Amino acid sequence: MLLNAHPKVGLKILMSGGTRCNVTHREVTERDFSGGSRPFVARVLRAFAAEDARQWLESLGVALKLEETGKYFPVTDDAHTVLEALLGAVRAAGVSLEEGARAVRLERVGEAQARPGDETAASISPRRSRSGDETRGPSEPASFRIGIQTVRDSAAFDAGAVSRHGEERWSLPKAEPDRWLDARRVVIATGGLSFPRTGSDGTGYALVTALGHSLEPPTPALTPLTSSDRLCREAQGVTLDAELALWIDGRIAERARGSLLMTHFGFSGPAALDLSRHWHHAEVEREVGAATRRSGGARERRVTASFVPGATLESLRAEWVKAGEHTPKLTARRFLASRVPERIADLLCHEAGIETGSLVSQAPREARDALMRQALERPLAITGTLGYEKAEVTAGGVRLSEVDPSTLESRVVPGLFLCGEILDVEGRLGGFNFQWAWSSGTVAGRASALASRRAG
Repeated sequence: MLLNAHPKVGLKILMSGGTRCNVTHREVTERDFSGGSRPFVARVLRAFAAEDARQWLESLGVALKLEETGKYFPVTDDAHTVLEALLGAVRAAGVSLEEGARAVRLERVGEAQARPGDETAASISPRRSRSGDETRGPSEPASFRIGIQTVRDSAAFDAGAVSRHGEERWSLPKAEPDRWLDARRVVIATGGLSFPRTGSDGTGYALVTALGHSLEPPTPALTPLTSSDRLCREAQGVTLDAELALWIDGRIAERARGSLLMTHFGFSGPAALDLSRHWHHAEVEREVGAATRRSGGARERRVTASFVPGATLESLRAEWVKAGEHTPKLTARRFLASRVPERIADLLCHEAGIETGSLVSQAPREARDALMRQALERPLAITGTLGYEKAEVTAGGVRLSEVDPSTLESRVVPGLFLCGEILDVEGRLGGFNFQWAWSSGTVAGRASALASRRAG
């Protein structure tokens, strides 16, 4: 039985990839993921690799195309194609799908207190499902009781509760169950906190922590950066290739390279989205450090941008000198505009104190080097991110040490399996998080099914 919290199934699939659904990437390795143990991630990926996912989707009737970026999309460029294929597979497998069935309680049998007036699990979930298959044999009693709230619209999901970053404790929803089901085994695939109105409001964290699991503090990831930078005003709408660097205590902690888009609120595009996870992680570490250090000092955190990624101060100087020798009338603006968009070139010249019309062959060395540094390591005035409401994925989650990597069964609660975004794993932009869903879902699904068969 599949319990879907939202009354509409597959909302995140329909939103993904700009509604085109980037199902996986040409090459996926553990290096494309952040969070917990990379050997753990590698083991799960090997169990159902990107090629397996592509063949499986095509076997469901989803023809795929590979784009230059390495991303795979359905040839229809329509996420509905993927969703309809998945729902068809659900029906073909005889799965009972319940829409608007939000699990708000998960208790181990024997630990739950009897509730006078509640419908018993046996009366709600007898030994046969809607399809007629046995769901619980007489030789193996139920291990879990699942309390279900009937949901009719997105108002049931508390978007305000997920605005918190770095929380390790989560309270169960205030809503009382409308009914109860029992089960021998449970697979948790509730996702994280991204786009909470789709049903990802952190309830999964509450369910597993109530059973004894601990969390790596969740934070938004793959979400745009907010900024008060003049670039956002004067170059709004401009896109260019860039490399962002996150500095912590004077050292570069992380880098992210890709397209960077200047917007009215800050920075978007793959470079900004990929860096956002590390910005928030550093924020959580800074708060913890400030609370635990005797000095009380918080860690310094800042972001710089290279608008000519791959170049160095020495290489740009050499290009400048060569250009001045071969093109005496070349201006500083034209030199820079051959490498970055014109509006960016104008702004960098202004900030470096060099006239846009200054000739490369005559510009003072100090002004030249100041311009080079602005192009290679310009500070960005980052104020935060757009948070979970615009995050494509959630960083953090259940610690991987609490899960068996070969089955994804909980080491804390036997019979409980965890997959997808609820685990402390998140990929970079480009189909990697979908691949983690396919791989981890396959491992958890196969292992839980095998356990059921062995139990008879």
